[in-house]
Amino acid sequence: MAAAPATVRRERRLDLDRARGIAILLVVFGHIVARDVPPGVEWYEPVRYLLYRFHMPFFLYLSGTVVVLSGLLGKPPGRVAQQRAVRLLVPFFAIGLAILVAKLVAVQLVPVDNPPEGLAGGLRDLFWTTARSPATSVWYLLVLFLCTLVAMGLRRLGVGATGLVLLGVALQFVDVPAVAYLDRFASHFLFFAAGLWVAEREAALLPAFDRWQALWWLAFAGGLALAALGWVDERWSMVLCGLLCIPALHGAVRLAPISRWQWPLVLGGFSMAIYLFNTLAIGGTKAVLMKLGFGWTEAWFPLHAVAAMTAGVALPVLLKVLVLRRVPAVDRLTD
Repeated sequence: MAAAPATVRRERRLDLDRARGIAILLVVFGHIVARDVPPGVEWYEPVRYLLYRFHMPFFLYLSGTVVVLSGLLGKPPGRVAQQRAVRLLVPFFAIGLAILVAKLVAVQLVPVDNPPEGLAGGLRDLFWTTARSPATSVWYLLVLFLCTLVAMGLRRLGVGATGLVLLGVALQFVDVPAVAYLDRFASHFLFFAAGLWVAEREAALLPAFDRWQALWWLAFAGGLALAALGWVDERWSMVLCGLLCIPALHGAVRLAPISRWQWPLVLGGFSMAIYLFNTLAIGGTKAVLMKLGFGWTEAWFPLHAVAAMTAGVALPVLLKVLVLRRVPAVDRLTD
């Protein structure tokens, strides 16, 4: 196993900030339709399917990288567990409940995507039978919490990053029930572990990401093509595309022209707020448009898409700047 960095790196990693900014924009695009597209907009679902082959795996990779570079794995496990619970589980429960309540209210007024089965059924599906969760978008927070705790526990038992990657591969062969998002933990732990593995070897790997960009993008595009054609099943297509996107995307944000772009840095700084509140903003925007007579139809879908993308990014940023920063405890949770 390669040795972890001897000291915590405290300088700002702009490549990671840019990567988060681009990735969060993809997250918002994936949320503009919660379940069913309007008749005539069948092109969206195949695009979203390909997007989900890699964009959340890439987020888990970035999270694993930050865990190593921040020195989190070297801190006392009890303190880390407490800090991670506050940082991840408090927003997980709070936003999940907010989405549930918002849908229970909205369903009385307008059609709602993925409506809850009442309060009791909604609570059950939100936190236990999560295949039917009315707030599926919050799953990343719980999964990241579990990934961090499992990685820390196994590291203390002497399992290195390579062993964690092998565990992530082994979990792909296990049919885990969709209970408390454990199925998503099993399918995504590999990418978190890949972040740990790369971060411990980045002095050698990042230059290779940069140098062989054309090759990495060719391989990544090939993986997406195999997924689009259905030649690789859903689980293994995510493994293939999720791993191949790492050198392609991480290398791309380190090189010109992307390394000079400022907008991904801005979005990267607001990525947590956007992640937490984008679905509420998108759902509210859709409800308003439908009340104004812009139906969920092929003709009005471009308006819905543009409005949803704009609201999904801008409204959480405005909420963060104008409201949340005035409350220090909430401000820290949404950084």
